[in-house]
Amino acid sequence: MTIDSAAHAAPAAEAAATAAWWRDAVVYQVYLRSFADGNGDGIGDLVGLRARLPYLANLGVDALWLTPHYPSGGADGGYDVVDHRAVDPEYGSVEDVEALVVDAHALGLRVLLDIVPNHTSDQHRWFTEALADPGSPAARRYFFAEGSEHPPNNWQSLFGGPAWSRTPDGRWYLHMFAPEQPDLDWTDESVRADFEQTLRFWLDIGIDGFRVDVAYGLVKAPGLPDNPGSYSPTLFGHGPEQAMTWNRPEVHDIWRSWRAIVDSYPGERMLVGEVCLADLDQVALYSRPDELHQSFAFRLLKSGWDAHAFADAIDSALAAFRAVGAPVSWVLSNHDKDRQVSRFGGGAVGESRARAAALLMLMLPGSPYLYAGEELGLPQAHVPDEAKQDPIFFRSGGARPGRDGCRVPIPWHEGPDVGFSSDPQVPAWLPVPRGWSEYSVSRQAEDSGSVLRLYQRAISVRRDHPLLGSGDATVTVHGELLRVQVEDDHDAVTCWVNMGSAPAIVPAYGEVMLASDSRVLPTGGSVVLGAGTAVWIAE
Repeated sequence: MTIDSAAHAAPAAEAAATAAWWRDAVVYQVYLRSFADGNGDGIGDLVGLRARLPYLANLGVDALWLTPHYPSGGADGGYDVVDHRAVDPEYGSVEDVEALVVDAHALGLRVLLDIVPNHTSDQHRWFTEALADPGSPAARRYFFAEGSEHPPNNWQSLFGGPAWSRTPDGRWYLHMFAPEQPDLDWTDESVRADFEQTLRFWLDIGIDGFRVDVAYGLVKAPGLPDNPGSYSPTLFGHGPEQAMTWNRPEVHDIWRSWRAIVDSYPGERMLVGEVCLADLDQVALYSRPDELHQSFAFRLLKSGWDAHAFADAIDSALAAFRAVGAPVSWVLSNHDKDRQVSRFGGGAVGESRARAAALLMLMLPGSPYLYAGEELGLPQAHVPDEAKQDPIFFRSGGARPGRDGCRVPIPWHEGPDVGFSSDPQVPAWLPVPRGWSEYSVSRQAEDSGSVLRLYQRAISVRRDHPLLGSGDATVTVHGELLRVQVEDDHDAVTCWVNMGSAPAIVPAYGEVMLASDSRVLPTGGSVVLGAGTAVWIAE
């Protein structure tokens, strides 16, 4: 089987937008709680992040996306927000965000914040008012139903169990995630107006844009009818069986209003949406010219190590986003999924494949999003049950391990404390595995063959070569070899990835620009690719 298609240049009407920085930016996702602890309490914070900004600039990324820093009830890693226009004291202050933006801009880095519009914390002042007074305006900002023996419908929480919980006075309220995260009713105009104020608050500070959490949610079917059939929701891949709860057509009006606000600010501010739908054509609709600037293409994140699966994920994303004139936002990992090294087989095999996957993603047309720690080749960490904090683990009664294993703090230095905290005597909020220092930044910075140095070289070459991250792309499969070529009228760059279990020989009609490891051997007119390796060739 061969998959062979070309992604054409953006339509002429969109040509003026191709110079926008976000169309091919390399964006680094900072999981704030686990990145760097600047005040010695075992929790990552804004002071720690500011101190590590030179590391990100040296890595070569264009922007950082910061996971929620808001005051939170602590039920879901900051995604249960108490106040959208404040900073949790554990992380710092609004003034620290302002200083972060100034420092980042001085280093040539842009800053994106996470914004969470689908739900609030149950400790948000609106929800506490709604509990106290069922007839209050605040109660109309959520989904409440009068008390009865059974939940109002068959909707299920993504974290396990029914999507409805009881209030002390017997009412039901809707939460598509944890019970501590009541869903907002976006048909209420005061909800819309308040979030518009939130956007302007952070944009006025100088934030360069937002990653929008659950961008495919927000709107529910009128009357809240049952979802058809039986279903078991997960974090990714929502389809027609959940049509009453996700991807409602009305949600696009919200993003058109947000786009108008963001575009009214100077400096190419932007919005990127988390859209967890199986149909990439539907995902791409969120990135139409008057909606979000980008929406994540998650299919690579969900693909096994297989040439046909990767080819289909790339090819379908290029086609879907081409149709709306938007760049693809590539994702191979994030704070919700097991780390690549472990997903791709673990150990030396998993690391080799993860290195190859990095080269692949960093040459594709569009914008790659890198999750903190992947540039170090971190595996999924084992977190003992007694130390886990993810509500998925608890809501499923331990049947689902949760996401703590990809959220363990970054190892900066060698040694038992790995340099995460300014006070090495204070334990980190999640336990750091023994031996984690072998992945440390300090060790890898001195090793020319390390994963970190590979990422640095790849991002640098990408920045210097006009075709990498842009151009037209052709995707083909040759047995267990994946070939992606980007080209224009004059030049071409080819990425070969050996996704088989044995070495393979590929043609090399030009210069070998970069290889994923030393098992890639040029032999004069061809290249030997070890299993699980990749190479860039300038044709």
